[in-house]
Amino acid sequence: MANSAQAKKRARQAEVSRQLNASQRSAMRTKVKAIRKAIIAGDKEQAVAAFKAAVPVLDRMARKGIIHKNTAARGKSRLNNAVRAM
Repeated sequence: MANSAQAKKRARQAEVSRQLNASQRSAMRTKVKAIRKAIIAGDKEQAVAAFKAAVPVLDRMARKGIIHKNTAARGKSRLNNAVRAM
């Protein structure tokens, strides 16, 4: 356990950041799942709409450092290819 006041504060800050990051990561995954669900259902219009909604979320997560920028780019590319292949 942290002994100094500084270490205790950093532990509190880390916990708040962890919870915020987990919430945002969960929201991002939900957006991606919506695209995959639409692709499986064969609904191209819904898949395109879900893709357009997910792209800014992926970009935001990369900008904030929650995921790496190349991970976001790779995910967008793969999802876009899947939607266009419908």
